[in-house]
Amino acid sequence: MRSRRGTRGRGWERTLASDTGILQRARMELAYFSGYARLKQRQTGGAGVILRFERVRPRRSQRFQPHRAGEITPQFLDRTIRALKRWKFDLVSLDEVCRRAVTLPKPRPFVCLTFDGGYKDVVTAAYPVLARHGVPFAVYLPTAFPDGLGEMWWLALEEMIARENRISLVIDRKERHFAARDVSEKHDAFEFLASWMRTLPPSDLSFAINDLCKRYSVDLSALSRSASMDWNDLARLAADPLVTIGSATVNYPVLSNLREADARREIAMGRAVAETAFRRDVRHVAYPFGDRESWRRQHLEMAQEMGFASAVSAIPGVVEPKGHTNLHALPRVAWDGRQRSLRMMRVILSGTMFPPVKPTKDNWV
Repeated sequence: MRSRRGTRGRGWERTLASDTGILQRARMELAYFSGYARLKQRQTGGAGVILRFERVRPRRSQRFQPHRAGEITPQFLDRTIRALKRWKFDLVSLDEVCRRAVTLPKPRPFVCLTFDGGYKDVVTAAYPVLARHGVPFAVYLPTAFPDGLGEMWWLALEEMIARENRISLVIDRKERHFAARDVSEKHDAFEFLASWMRTLPPSDLSFAINDLCKRYSVDLSALSRSASMDWNDLARLAADPLVTIGSATVNYPVLSNLREADARREIAMGRAVAETAFRRDVRHVAYPFGDRESWRRQHLEMAQEMGFASAVSAIPGVVEPKGHTNLHALPRVAWDGRQRSLRMMRVILSGTMFPPVKPTKDNWV
């Protein structure tokens, strides 16, 4: 059983993070209202920014929402697109991103909209907004999910912790117990278990989440299917010339947990399934999860060798012109759905909040 002292410790960490967030917001507000962000954009904004979104759906009332940062509402998406047009950003496709990343800077910076995870609400809630505005966007697809074979383990973990007051499972051959009586304890349990699961090889991860789902009566297969687009949804998107379908492997694994041959197979098969389904070349790929811990240099080299035009991460930053950003390690800004201020977005798009990027010999991040 985790001690109450340990739980209080995590509470202090959360308070410290909150204080840091307040200071960061204050700096960003100052950059916006002083005009500093716009003044510096020509120096710090690069060629443009790729925005990363996940879920788009109406706001929920539940207090325990561990994935809240990865969600925006359709109304916020609408406000964002209107603001980007008003701020004179060019809304471009991934192919145009690749062109602008290797040429001289254009007079106007770009923004590219991308959506990860293959969630159903991209077609039900996001697409009507995007189509109404006539803007290009990209969807990165894990190809096991439209077939109902993928396991959205993070959603199953959220559901069982939301329902239960205590979670028990075997970790390193020992039965562990996690209190989940209130929102704070639920967040602590989720953070620990999700972080642990992300370190597991796919077979161990599947065993762990399926064992938990049996213990706590969560239908992982039904949950994953209901949250994912099916092939009919994807065919609707693929028929729109403004939509780019990219690959995100087959099963959306943490690539750094895989043997090299298995990682190569995931990347290659994800592309092959998508190309067969849509009868077109799939030229762009996303590293699943995309943070620095989830992929390695060898995965970048795989994407290059397989002939992908680009590969995107979730490492924040701007895309530099003149070839200073590696097309197979493109940065993306993951928008925090808990933040609804367009002023903050304007500052982020200026590039002033990111450390300066110095061109390296091989443009490795």
